[in-house]
Amino acid sequence: MEQSASHRYGLPLLLGQLLALMGHGGAFYLEVRELEEKCFIQEIPDGTVVIGNYKTELYDPAMEKYQPSPQWINLFVFVKDPENKNLLARQYGPRGSFTFTSQSPGEHQICLHLESIRFALFYDGKLAIHLDMQLGEHTNDYAEFAAKDKLTQLHLRLQQLVEQVELIQKEQEYQRWREERFRQTSESTNQQVLWWSILQTLILVATGVWQMRHLKSFFKAKKLV
Repeated sequence: MEQSASHRYGLPLLLGQLLALMGHGGAFYLEVRELEEKCFIQEIPDGTVVIGNYKTELYDPAMEKYQPSPQWINLFVFVKDPENKNLLARQYGPRGSFTFTSQSPGEHQICLHLESIRFALFYDGKLAIHLDMQLGEHTNDYAEFAAKDKLTQLHLRLQQLVEQVELIQKEQEYQRWREERFRQTSESTNQQVLWWSILQTLILVATGVWQMRHLKSFFKAKKLV
């Protein structure tokens, strides 16, 4: 009876955990200075839409707190995929969002820096970036879909479930890709360790043979004397 209950609740629990892990990017708070670049790594499955919603703030020494950035401050966004290819390199305003789609699975590097477009740059100014990363299904505006396509709650829920299943499949494929990559790395490391052990053994054998020949010659020379 207990076993059947565990089987009955195990699959929904697993799906729930996967759904909880999928579609989340993360919220970031970064304090930077002008032209100072901040980078972070995000693991993303292939074919996944990523949206970054952001706002920037400029520190006001008079009020001793951050205020919304003026329009003359720009945000530069650079995104590189695991093969070090550029997916995004673009200038944005002080607040807004950027979007890109991953082409291959793995670790994507996302870099941000702020720059003013005035000739008189703010000297020693401090800036803050609030960034909210959304991956996969969380990038969809289902309320907009429902209004545009006149979907009922049932049809909208079915569409959400279909997309969530597709995301789970992508995540499973990504995990299999990571396992295969880890296996290849482990095999390569084991092979290198094996060859290094063989090389060490050959060096020890060669050293032992040389020592025996040297001792043999030494004793022969002593005997002749």
